[in-house]
Amino acid sequence: MKLLLAALLAAVAIFLWEFVAHMFTPLGEAGLSYMPKPSAVSSSMESAIGDKAGMYMFPTGGLTAKSSREEQHKAMERVMEEMKTKPSGMLIYKPAGTQFNFGKTLAVQFVTDLVKALLLIALLSQTVLASFGQRVGFVVLAGILGAIVTNIPYWNWYGFTGSYTASQIVMEIIGFFCAGLVIAWLYKPAGAAV
Repeated sequence: MKLLLAALLAAVAIFLWEFVAHMFTPLGEAGLSYMPKPSAVSSSMESAIGDKAGMYMFPTGGLTAKSSREEQHKAMERVMEEMKTKPSGMLIYKPAGTQFNFGKTLAVQFVTDLVKALLLIALLSQTVLASFGQRVGFVVLAGILGAIVTNIPYWNWYGFTGSYTASQIVMEIIGFFCAGLVIAWLYKPAGAAV
């Protein structure tokens, strides 16, 4: 029961930090810009993509979902050439009429934070870290690992901005620090006395 309480309170700590980060600090919007001329861009996207929600990369070099391996290789070479003269990027597209459910989105975020906390406790239970500081440090180290393995590849491969990447890493590490404080306070691995 104490493990579940630790996970629940750690998830609350992460969730509250995420709220503070997004509402009261510049971290939540760092590296994001508002699109100039959104009406023109929206009309163009609607005309080109229609009602097919998804993630799209451009330019394509003629690549399609049905391209063969050989066609994919040639298309990637064309993409690299096209990028020299055309804009490039990645687009997350939702067609007109898509409804945003704020409550559901918050619930999914909290459940995600709870799963993170449960996994942190599962990892911590495999250690014999005796001191409060060691347990907090372990959780923070896990957070650094998680922040790096997701955000750095997005920056490297997909062109996420440096400021967005850095702010996401900082937010995640601080969230794990908050969780670490709660977990270390409430949970001591059974072998810690050894």
